[in-house]
Amino acid sequence: MATVYDQIASNTRKTYLLISSFLILIIGIGWVLSYLFNAPYLLVAAVLFSVLMSFFSYWYSDKIVLKISRARPLKKEEYPEIYRLVENLTITAGMPMPKIYIINEDQPNAFATGRDEKHAAVALTKGLIERLEKSEIEGVIAHELSHIKNRDVLLSTVVVVLVGIIVLISDWVIRLTFWGGLRRNRDTERSSLGALLLLLGFLFIIISPILARLIQFAVSRKREFLADASAVLLTRYPEGLIRALQKISTYPYSARIANNATAHLFIANPFRGEKNKSWLVKLFSTHPPIEERIKALEKMGNS
Repeated sequence: MATVYDQIASNTRKTYLLISSFLILIIGIGWVLSYLFNAPYLLVAAVLFSVLMSFFSYWYSDKIVLKISRARPLKKEEYPEIYRLVENLTITAGMPMPKIYIINEDQPNAFATGRDEKHAAVALTKGLIERLEKSEIEGVIAHELSHIKNRDVLLSTVVVVLVGIIVLISDWVIRLTFWGGLRRNRDTERSSLGALLLLLGFLFIIISPILARLIQFAVSRKREFLADASAVLLTRYPEGLIRALQKISTYPYSARIANNATAHLFIANPFRGEKNKSWLVKLFSTHPPIEERIKALEKMGNS
C-alpha cells in the first residue's frame, strides 16, 4: 500500500517531469516558428524564456500565486482565532507554522502554496472566515496543511506558473486569432503578423488537450481524497470538513480572483454557473466531485 512518503516522492518526480516537459514544449514551439519564419531569434527567445520561467516557477511560484490571487498577510491581532487554529494544527501535524494570508473574496474557499514545509503559506478567503463555523474552518485548514505535508503544493504551484502560462497565452491567442484576426481585411490577413497569429492559434488548439492531460496526470484528483483523509486524522472530526465542503460548493457565485491557471489550487472548484460550463474550465478540471469527497468522509466517520 502506498504511503505518504511514496506520495511525496511521486510529487517530486512529477515536478521535475513537468519542468522538463515545459522546457521541451516551449523550445520546440520556438524551433518550429524560427524555422517557418526564418527567424533564429525566436528559438533563442524561446530557450531564454523557458529557462527563466522554470527557474522562477521553482523558487518564486508561491509569491507569484499569492500576488495573482491578491492575497495579503493576515495579522495575528486581526483574526487571532484563525491564527490559533493554524498554530494548534501545525503542532499536531509536527510541521513548521506556515504563513497565513487572507484574500478579499466573498466566496468561501482556500488554498495552500509553497515549495516545502519551511516555505509554505495558507490563504483563506474572507468569505470562508466569515461564513463558516470554527470546526468547519479547522477542517479546511487541516486539509490545506495536509497538502503542504504531502508536498502537493510544490507540484500544484509549479503547475500554475509553467502550464498556467501556456493556458493563458493559448486562451489569449485563440481569442485574438479568431475573434480579431479573422475580422481583419485581406491585406492584414496576408501579413506576417496575421500569419503568425493564425499559426499560433492552431498550435495552441492542438497542444491544449495535451496540456490538459499533463495537468491531470500531474495534479491527480486522488490528492484531494488523501488531503481530506489526512485532515480528518488531524482534527478527528470529519463532520467539520463535510459541512465546510457543502457550504463552499453551494455558494452560487464564482470567485473573482480565480482563473484557469490557479483554479486547481483551491479546496473546491472556484467557478460557478456559466463559468463552470466553459470548455476551457472543463478541459483543465482537476477537482473530483464534492459529492464523492463527502461520501468518502462519511465512510470515515462511520467506521
